[in-house]
Amino acid sequence: MNIGDVKFDGGGLVPVVVQDVDTREVLMVAYANAEALRLTFETGFAHFWSRSRQRLWKKGEESGNIMHVVEVRVDCDGDTVLYIVKPTGPACHTGNKTCFYRKLSP
Repeated sequence: MNIGDVKFDGGGLVPVVVQDVDTREVLMVAYANAEALRLTFETGFAHFWSRSRQRLWKKGEESGNIMHVVEVRVDCDGDTVLYIVKPTGPACHTGNKTCFYRKLSP
């Protein structure tokens, strides 16, 4: 598959799950548009589309916690992308290794 085969939603975005290459832990979930995917392939660093800021962003551009992308995969439906990464620091803006550090109770 290539970027042209990804099924973006009506807003031109696709969810991106980010996974640590060594631990296989899910680090975060974000969104990408076609340009973010292209930049990810072109640079080898994780790029996304910020829905709140309405702009492209490179993970770590402010914090320094960049993510080197080892592999990019797409799910069987073509509507979700997986970045397998080598992170240089915490993924979460809170300073936690992963954004999924809280347990949900019923």
